[in-house]
Amino acid sequence: MSVSTSELSIGRYTFDVRRAGDQGEAVILLHGFPETSHMWVPLMAALETAGYQSAAADQRGYSQGARPADVSDYAYSELAADVIGLADALGYQRFHLIGHDHGAGLGWLVTRLYSDRVISWTAMSVPHIDAFGQAIASDSEQSEKSQYIQFFQQQGAAEAAFAEDDYALLKSVWDKSGEAQVQEYMRVFQQDGALTGALNWYRGSMSADSPRQPIGMITNPTLMIWGNQDQAIGRTGIDATPALISGYYRLVELDVGHWLIQEAEGPVVDAVLTHLKTFSGP
Repeated sequence: MSVSTSELSIGRYTFDVRRAGDQGEAVILLHGFPETSHMWVPLMAALETAGYQSAAADQRGYSQGARPADVSDYAYSELAADVIGLADALGYQRFHLIGHDHGAGLGWLVTRLYSDRVISWTAMSVPHIDAFGQAIASDSEQSEKSQYIQFFQQQGAAEAAFAEDDYALLKSVWDKSGEAQVQEYMRVFQQDGALTGALNWYRGSMSADSPRQPIGMITNPTLMIWGNQDQAIGRTGIDATPALISGYYRLVELDVGHWLIQEAEGPVVDAVLTHLKTFSGP
């Protein structure tokens, strides 16, 4: 049982991709900010043991060979195409999809646009992005929690703040991660352009200059995992999510914060495996 890393060309970019397992139904995992595909290693190992094959890329902006400079290259439509490109390159006609943080925000769109490709969908931390957007606009608690987004959109200033004093601010975000994971994250974020590439997700897909269109109803079986101590995601968007899902929906609420795998690996793995097994098959 092992998780391997290799490069994979998708269109004009080359992605660093972690993979585990070589048989069984496929699972694609989408990481968030400020992490890499390394966050998924414990879950990928569990998936392999349970009979699944999985893949998790260091996404656009994070992989050294997939780090375009233009903010427009980080529109959600471009990022969603990367996910389908990954599936096609690996021969995954249909797959289970799992996303955390910004990867969850993207996963909602992928599930909506490519519903015929997605067997089941698991969102971690971030609720349906229509519900989340409405919560930011109308709920004072969520608006307060989301103030950081405006700062992240400040080109140059955000990068300088994260890199100051030997990346002290960035390292402080990883207070739930072990030393090996922090070192792996730093290996990526210290590369030229990596911080800008990662922050461009907030500039290309969440900016006021390019407002996101609602994605509407989700029909795929959906698992939502949320920590009720999440410093970035309040309850309002979580509560509004079921109305935007016409099929199966289950919420797993944990007494933890935002970094779900690092804080509650066992319950997260159990919930994901139960969801996948429930909806596995033709």
